[in-house]
Amino acid sequence: MIFATPVRIASRTPLVARGQQLLQHQCRLMSTVPACTEDSVKKNNARQIHTDPPRRSVALDFEAPPMHFPAKEEEAAAPTPSGIANRLKVTAEVTVSKIFPAGFGWQSSSILAEDYLGYSADSVAFALTTGLGDAVGVFVGHSAFYAAKKAITSDESIDMNREAQTGLLLASAAFCSGTAWQPLVDMLQGMNLPFLQVFAGTWVGCGTAFYLGLRGAREILSGPFKHIHAPTFENSITDRSLSVAIGGATGFFVGTDAAYLPSQNFLINVVGIHDTTPALAGCAIAGASTSLGFLSTQTALNAAYPAGKLWND
Repeated sequence: MIFATPVRIASRTPLVARGQQLLQHQCRLMSTVPACTEDSVKKNNARQIHTDPPRRSVALDFEAPPMHFPAKEEEAAAPTPSGIANRLKVTAEVTVSKIFPAGFGWQSSSILAEDYLGYSADSVAFALTTGLGDAVGVFVGHSAFYAAKKAITSDESIDMNREAQTGLLLASAAFCSGTAWQPLVDMLQGMNLPFLQVFAGTWVGCGTAFYLGLRGAREILSGPFKHIHAPTFENSITDRSLSVAIGGATGFFVGTDAAYLPSQNFLINVVGIHDTTPALAGCAIAGASTSLGFLSTQTALNAAYPAGKLWND
Protein backbone atom coordinates (compact mmCIF):
# COMPACT_ATOMS: atom_id res chain seq x y z
CA MET A 1 0.00 0.00 0.00
CA ILE A 2 1.47 3.02 -1.09
CA PHE A 3 1.02 5.92 1.24
CA ALA A 4 0.89 9.30 -0.48
CA THR A 5 2.41 12.24 1.35
CA PRO A 6 -0.23 14.90 1.76
CA VAL A 7 0.60 18.27 0.05
CA ARG A 8 -0.15 21.45 2.05
CA ILE A 9 -1.81 24.10 -0.04
CA ALA A 10 -1.41 27.57 1.35
CA SER A 11 -4.52 29.52 1.74
CA ARG A 12 -4.87 32.63 -0.46
CA THR A 13 -7.42 34.26 1.72
CA PRO A 14 -4.93 36.36 3.82
CA LEU A 15 -3.13 37.66 0.67
CA VAL A 16 -6.34 38.83 -0.89
CA ALA A 17 -7.35 40.54 2.30
CA ARG A 18 -3.97 42.31 2.46
CA GLY A 19 -4.30 43.57 -1.08
CA GLN A 20 -7.75 44.91 -0.41
CA GLN A 21 -6.45 46.80 2.62
CA LEU A 22 -3.69 48.48 0.53
CA LEU A 23 -6.16 49.45 -2.16
CA GLN A 24 -8.48 51.02 0.38
CA HIS A 25 -5.54 52.96 1.89
CA GLN A 26 -4.54 54.35 -1.49
CA CYS A 27 -8.08 55.39 -2.19
CA ARG A 28 -8.21 57.26 1.11
CA LEU A 29 -4.97 59.11 0.17
CA MET A 30 -6.31 60.07 -3.23
CA SER A 31 -9.52 61.29 -1.70
CA THR A 32 -7.57 63.94 0.24
CA VAL A 33 -6.30 65.64 -2.99
CA PRO A 34 -8.72 68.32 -4.20
CA ALA A 35 -10.18 67.89 -7.59
CA CYS A 36 -8.54 69.82 -10.43
CA THR A 37 -11.44 72.01 -11.37
CA GLU A 38 -11.51 75.15 -13.57
CA ASP A 39 -11.92 77.37 -10.52
CA SER A 40 -8.87 75.93 -8.84
CA VAL A 41 -6.77 76.48 -11.97
CA LYS A 42 -7.79 80.15 -12.06
CA LYS A 43 -6.97 80.56 -8.37
CA ASN A 44 -3.55 78.99 -8.81
CA ASN A 45 -2.77 81.19 -11.78
CA ALA A 46 -3.84 84.30 -9.89
CA ARG A 47 -1.73 83.29 -6.90
CA GLN A 48 1.33 82.78 -9.12
CA ILE A 49 0.86 86.13 -10.83
CA HIS A 50 0.56 88.03 -7.56
CA THR A 51 3.50 86.30 -5.93
CA ASP A 52 5.93 87.05 -8.81
CA PRO A 53 8.12 90.15 -8.08
CA PRO A 54 7.28 93.12 -10.33
CA ARG A 55 9.70 93.77 -13.15
CA ARG A 56 10.55 97.31 -14.35
CA SER A 57 10.63 97.85 -18.05
CA VAL A 58 14.13 99.02 -18.94
CA ALA A 59 12.99 100.09 -22.35
CA LEU A 60 10.37 102.40 -20.85
CA ASP A 61 12.36 103.76 -17.90
CA PHE A 62 15.67 104.42 -19.65
CA GLU A 63 16.45 105.49 -23.14
CA ALA A 64 20.10 105.67 -24.13
CA PRO A 65 21.13 109.00 -25.69
CA PRO A 66 21.86 108.84 -29.39
CA MET A 67 25.52 108.43 -30.24
CA HIS A 68 27.08 110.94 -32.61
CA PHE A 69 30.43 110.38 -34.19
CA PRO A 70 31.61 113.53 -36.00
CA ALA A 71 32.93 113.06 -39.45
CA LYS A 72 36.47 114.01 -40.31
CA GLU A 73 35.10 116.86 -42.37
CA GLU A 74 33.41 118.27 -39.25
CA GLU A 75 36.56 117.98 -37.15
CA ALA A 76 38.65 119.84 -39.69
CA ALA A 77 35.98 122.37 -40.59
CA ALA A 78 36.92 125.99 -40.99
CA PRO A 79 35.73 128.49 -38.36
CA THR A 80 32.15 129.62 -38.59
CA PRO A 81 31.29 133.14 -39.70
CA SER A 82 30.78 134.10 -36.08
CA GLY A 83 34.28 132.81 -35.30
CA ILE A 84 35.76 134.80 -38.19
CA ALA A 85 33.91 137.90 -37.00
CA ASN A 86 35.33 137.49 -33.50
CA ARG A 87 38.83 137.03 -34.91
CA LEU A 88 38.52 140.21 -36.93
CA LYS A 89 37.22 142.08 -33.88
CA VAL A 90 40.13 140.95 -31.70
CA THR A 91 42.59 141.70 -34.52
CA ALA A 92 41.29 145.26 -34.80
CA GLU A 93 41.45 145.79 -31.03
CA VAL A 94 45.03 144.52 -30.83
CA THR A 95 46.07 146.71 -33.76
CA VAL A 96 44.68 149.83 -32.12
CA SER A 97 45.76 149.05 -28.56
CA LYS A 98 49.23 147.57 -29.09
CA ILE A 99 50.57 147.41 -32.64
CA PHE A 100 50.19 151.09 -33.53
CA PRO A 101 51.51 152.24 -30.12
CA ALA A 102 54.48 149.86 -30.51
CA GLY A 103 55.56 151.41 -33.83
CA PHE A 104 54.89 154.90 -32.52
CA GLY A 105 56.89 154.18 -29.35
CA TRP A 106 59.84 152.69 -31.23
CA GLN A 107 60.14 155.67 -33.58
CA SER A 108 59.75 158.17 -30.73
CA SER A 109 62.47 156.48 -28.67
CA SER A 110 64.79 156.40 -31.71
CA ILE A 111 64.48 160.18 -31.96
CA LEU A 112 65.14 160.48 -28.23
CA ALA A 113 68.16 158.17 -28.39
CA GLU A 114 69.79 159.77 -31.43
CA ASP A 115 68.87 163.44 -31.17
CA TYR A 116 68.77 163.96 -27.41
CA LEU A 117 70.87 161.21 -25.86
CA GLY A 118 73.50 161.15 -28.58
CA TYR A 119 73.46 157.40 -29.22
CA SER A 120 74.54 156.29 -32.66
CA ALA A 121 72.10 154.07 -34.56
CA ASP A 122 74.51 151.11 -34.51
CA SER A 123 75.11 151.16 -30.76
CA VAL A 124 73.77 148.77 -28.12
CA ALA A 125 72.36 151.72 -26.16
CA PHE A 126 70.33 152.79 -29.19
CA ALA A 127 68.94 149.26 -29.62
CA LEU A 128 68.01 148.98 -25.95
CA THR A 129 66.38 152.42 -25.94
CA THR A 130 64.23 151.64 -28.98
CA GLY A 131 63.32 148.26 -27.49
CA LEU A 132 62.21 149.99 -24.32
CA GLY A 133 60.17 152.49 -26.32
CA ASP A 134 58.48 149.60 -28.12
CA ALA A 135 57.65 147.92 -24.81
CA VAL A 136 56.32 151.12 -23.23
CA GLY A 137 54.10 151.70 -26.24
CA VAL A 138 52.60 148.21 -25.90
CA PHE A 139 52.03 148.42 -22.15
CA VAL A 140 50.59 151.96 -22.10
CA GLY A 141 48.50 151.38 -25.21
CA HIS A 142 47.04 148.13 -23.90
CA SER A 143 46.24 149.48 -20.45
CA ALA A 144 44.78 152.76 -21.74
CA PHE A 145 42.62 151.01 -24.32
CA TYR A 146 40.95 148.66 -21.84
CA ALA A 147 40.57 151.36 -19.22
CA ALA A 148 38.74 153.50 -21.78
CA LYS A 149 36.68 150.55 -22.99
CA LYS A 150 35.56 149.74 -19.46
CA ALA A 151 34.67 153.36 -18.74
CA ILE A 152 32.69 153.78 -21.97
CA THR A 153 30.88 150.43 -22.04
CA SER A 154 30.60 149.86 -18.25
CA ASP A 155 31.77 146.31 -18.90
CA GLU A 156 32.41 144.86 -15.45
CA SER A 157 34.04 141.76 -16.95
CA ILE A 158 37.12 143.83 -17.78
CA ASP A 159 39.54 143.28 -14.90
CA MET A 160 42.18 146.01 -15.04
CA ASN A 161 44.52 144.03 -12.82
CA ARG A 162 44.41 141.19 -15.31
CA GLU A 163 44.82 143.56 -18.27
CA ALA A 164 47.84 145.20 -16.64
CA GLN A 165 49.50 141.81 -16.25
CA THR A 166 48.68 140.90 -19.85
CA GLY A 167 50.16 144.20 -20.97
CA LEU A 168 53.32 143.46 -18.99
CA LEU A 169 53.65 140.05 -20.60
CA LEU A 170 53.27 141.41 -24.14
CA ALA A 171 55.51 144.40 -23.42
CA SER A 172 58.27 142.05 -22.29
CA ALA A 173 58.13 140.21 -25.61
CA ALA A 174 57.93 143.50 -27.52
CA PHE A 175 61.11 144.68 -25.80
CA CYS A 176 62.95 141.70 -27.30
CA SER A 177 61.68 142.20 -30.85
CA GLY A 178 62.07 145.99 -30.65
CA THR A 179 65.64 145.69 -29.42
CA ALA A 180 66.54 143.21 -32.17
CA TRP A 181 65.07 145.26 -35.04
CA GLN A 182 67.81 147.84 -35.68
CA PRO A 183 70.83 145.50 -35.32
CA LEU A 184 69.13 142.92 -37.52
CA VAL A 185 68.25 145.42 -40.25
CA ASP A 186 71.77 146.87 -40.14
CA MET A 187 73.25 143.39 -40.54
CA LEU A 188 71.02 142.45 -43.48
CA GLN A 189 71.50 145.77 -45.24
CA GLY A 190 75.25 145.52 -44.62
CA MET A 191 75.19 142.29 -46.64
CA ASN A 192 73.75 144.30 -49.58
CA LEU A 193 70.75 142.03 -49.78
CA PRO A 194 67.75 142.94 -51.95
CA PHE A 195 64.94 144.73 -50.19
CA LEU A 196 62.69 141.66 -50.18
CA GLN A 197 65.35 139.59 -48.44
CA VAL A 198 65.87 142.28 -45.81
CA PHE A 199 62.08 142.42 -45.45
CA ALA A 200 61.77 138.63 -45.02
CA GLY A 201 64.84 138.30 -42.79
CA THR A 202 63.53 140.98 -40.44
CA TRP A 203 60.14 139.29 -40.36
CA VAL A 204 61.64 135.95 -39.34
CA GLY A 205 64.28 137.36 -36.99
CA CYS A 206 62.06 139.75 -35.04
CA GLY A 207 59.19 137.25 -34.99
CA THR A 208 61.54 134.71 -33.43
CA ALA A 209 62.81 137.29 -30.92
CA PHE A 210 59.22 138.09 -29.92
CA TYR A 211 58.41 134.39 -29.48
CA LEU A 212 61.47 133.72 -27.32
CA GLY A 213 60.75 136.81 -25.26
CA LEU A 214 57.14 135.75 -24.78
CA ARG A 215 58.09 132.25 -23.65
CA GLY A 216 60.75 133.59 -21.30
CA ALA A 217 58.36 136.15 -19.84
CA ARG A 218 55.82 133.43 -19.15
CA GLU A 219 58.44 131.44 -17.29
CA ILE A 220 59.53 134.39 -15.15
CA LEU A 221 56.28 136.27 -14.60
CA SER A 222 53.86 133.37 -14.11
CA GLY A 223 55.06 132.95 -10.52
CA PRO A 224 54.33 136.41 -9.07
CA PHE A 225 51.40 137.23 -11.39
CA LYS A 226 48.36 134.98 -11.26
CA HIS A 227 46.88 136.15 -14.59
CA ILE A 228 50.00 135.17 -16.55
CA HIS A 229 50.00 131.50 -17.50
CA ALA A 230 53.16 129.43 -17.29
CA PRO A 231 54.53 128.08 -20.57
CA THR A 232 52.70 124.98 -21.80
CA PHE A 233 52.48 123.09 -25.05
CA GLU A 234 49.00 124.50 -25.69
CA ASN A 235 49.97 128.16 -25.31
CA SER A 236 53.18 127.58 -27.25
CA ILE A 237 51.01 126.98 -30.33
CA THR A 238 49.08 130.22 -29.89
CA ASP A 239 52.27 132.11 -29.02
CA ARG A 240 53.80 130.98 -32.31
CA SER A 241 50.85 132.20 -34.37
CA LEU A 242 50.95 135.57 -32.61
CA SER A 243 54.71 135.80 -33.19
CA VAL A 244 54.21 135.23 -36.92
CA ALA A 245 51.84 138.22 -37.04
CA ILE A 246 54.27 140.36 -35.01
CA GLY A 247 57.01 139.38 -37.43
CA GLY A 248 54.87 140.69 -40.26
CA ALA A 249 54.55 144.02 -38.44
CA THR A 250 58.32 144.32 -38.05
CA GLY A 251 58.85 143.37 -41.69
CA PHE A 252 56.56 146.14 -42.93
CA PHE A 253 58.41 148.52 -40.61
CA VAL A 254 61.47 148.04 -42.87
CA GLY A 255 59.49 149.93 -45.50
CA THR A 256 59.85 153.13 -43.48
CA ASP A 257 63.56 153.28 -44.43
CA ALA A 258 63.30 155.33 -47.61
CA ALA A 259 67.08 155.50 -48.06
CA TYR A 260 67.78 151.78 -48.67
CA LEU A 261 67.15 150.62 -52.27
CA PRO A 262 64.14 152.92 -52.79
CA SER A 263 63.47 151.44 -56.22
CA GLN A 264 62.87 147.99 -54.65
CA ASN A 265 60.93 149.25 -51.65
CA PHE A 266 57.31 148.48 -52.57
CA LEU A 267 56.14 150.20 -49.39
CA ILE A 268 57.99 153.49 -49.82
CA ASN A 269 55.00 155.37 -51.19
CA VAL A 270 52.80 154.12 -48.36
CA VAL A 271 54.95 154.19 -45.21
CA GLY A 272 58.28 155.69 -46.30
CA ILE A 273 59.83 158.16 -43.80
CA HIS A 274 62.05 160.68 -45.54
CA ASP A 275 64.60 163.08 -44.08
CA THR A 276 62.13 165.94 -44.52
CA THR A 277 59.30 164.13 -42.70
CA PRO A 278 58.39 165.91 -39.42
CA ALA A 279 59.20 163.94 -36.28
CA LEU A 280 55.62 163.53 -35.07
CA ALA A 281 54.41 162.60 -38.53
CA GLY A 282 57.24 160.07 -38.75
CA CYS A 283 56.09 158.48 -35.50
CA ALA A 284 52.54 158.22 -36.81
CA ILE A 285 53.80 156.68 -40.09
CA ALA A 286 55.86 154.18 -38.12
CA GLY A 287 52.75 153.13 -36.19
CA ALA A 288 50.83 152.88 -39.47
CA SER A 289 53.51 150.63 -40.99
CA THR A 290 53.44 148.13 -38.11
CA SER A 291 49.63 148.20 -38.14
CA LEU A 292 49.54 147.51 -41.87
CA GLY A 293 51.96 144.62 -41.53
CA PHE A 294 50.11 143.10 -38.60
CA LEU A 295 46.70 143.45 -40.23
CA SER A 296 47.90 141.93 -43.50
CA THR A 297 49.51 138.95 -41.81
CA GLN A 298 46.79 138.35 -39.27
CA THR A 299 44.02 138.55 -41.86
CA ALA A 300 45.71 135.74 -43.80
CA LEU A 301 46.08 133.72 -40.60
CA ASN A 302 42.43 134.30 -39.71
CA ALA A 303 41.37 132.80 -43.03
CA ALA A 304 43.85 129.92 -43.05
CA TYR A 305 43.80 128.57 -39.49
CA PRO A 306 41.03 126.17 -38.37
CA ALA A 307 38.84 127.08 -35.42
CA GLY A 308 40.47 126.90 -32.00
CA LYS A 309 44.04 126.92 -33.31
CA LEU A 310 44.80 130.65 -33.41
CA TRP A 311 45.83 133.01 -30.62
CA ASN A 312 42.72 135.17 -31.05
CA ASP A 313 40.14 132.35 -30.80
